Amino acid sequence: MVTQLRAGFLWGASTAAHQVEGDNVNSDWWVREQQRPPEQRSGSAVDSYHRYPEDMRLLAEAGLDAYRFSIEWARIEPAEGQFSLAQLAHYRRMIDTALETGLRPVVTLHHFTCPRWFAEHGGWLGERAIPQFERYVERVTAILDGVDWVCTINEPNMLAMMESLAAAYRSGEFSATVEEGRPPVLPAPDPQVGARLAAAHHAARAILKSHTGAAVGWTVAAGALTATPGNETILREVREVREDFYWRAAREDDFVGVQAYSSQQVDERGVVPTPPSPDNTLTGAAYRPDALGAAVRHAWDVTGGVPILVTENGIATADDERRIAYTADALRHLFAAIDAGVDIRGYLHWSALDNYEWGHWEPTFGLIAVDRETFERVPKPSLAWLGNVAKQGGL
Repeated sequence: MVTQLRAGFLWGASTAAHQVEGDNVNSDWWVREQQRPPEQRSGSAVDSYHRYPEDMRLLAEAGLDAYRFSIEWARIEPAEGQFSLAQLAHYRRMIDTALETGLRPVVTLHHFTCPRWFAEHGGWLGERAIPQFERYVERVTAILDGVDWVCTINEPNMLAMMESLAAAYRSGEFSATVEEGRPPVLPAPDPQVGARLAAAHHAARAILKSHTGAAVGWTVAAGALTATPGNETILREVREVREDFYWRAAREDDFVGVQAYSSQQVDERGVVPTPPSPDNTLTGAAYRPDALGAAVRHAWDVTGGVPILVTENGIATADDERRIAYTADALRHLFAAIDAGVDIRGYLHWSALDNYEWGHWEPTFGLIAVDRETFERVPKPSLAWLGNVAKQGGL
């Protein structure tokens, strides 16, 4: 059976501003990097702030037709209430370059980072957090002409988890020590932060719908969790806190972004740590390309049938043949979900470039390698392979 993809199905790759642009000195993450050595720092990252035309050209020449990138709030509003016209013009040039290159821009308004002043005022739990975010979104709508897809907030469940993690570090309840090849189980998202993020998303959606013609949604980190025998009830409880609240918050959206990489089990104690294995990825995650199919099916069920855009899927590996094998298998599971009736609007690979992975440089997810001293871009075979999949309309 040949999977019939929707007309206009997006084939592309994704990045996040802080991970690729470099020198994002007004963001909370930049401050955090300076305060918490020996974590690696982003520095100049891969200099996509200046080299984005080359990045886009490489994607388009390979055969992809979409590029997801984020606008950096800390650049747009470096001081509260003070907006940079130069930075607004910069991101408008990025949108224009994507369109001129033949790439449909998928723009994310918030990808983990905030202005440092926002963080100093309490972050998402600050008294004025939502109107502050609304003000930023309102200003950005002026540069979104021609953008058909807008993600308001990237992985709000991970953002809320980061707040829980920070609290656990402060209290000493969470150790930074990670057994080699076995990542720790991260704490559950902070529900108070999650509720604030949902309110911020809905407020941003209303602004975007009134000022633009773009389809609006947010993206959710999907764990593709499964239950060990007899623990189905606990699985439902864990899913509710870690994912399902966020899927339901998207029920009135035009689409929801699914971001899936691997899978974990849930037993009577909760999420089970991934056991060590030579097959694990560079982040310690299990090699589970089937996670994508499970994730989109679950999102489809919980949202009640909101169209899905795969906004991230990929593997941290230094072996590009393994990247191709993983992606091919993930796409087979995605196509099976489409054949089963799930409305999928596109596939955006994570990531376009080897980049800064939030404290580390070693995990390489990119379709394009980058020399961190010269910034030379070297497309990997996986980029040509995915471009051919896009040109053929499937495997």
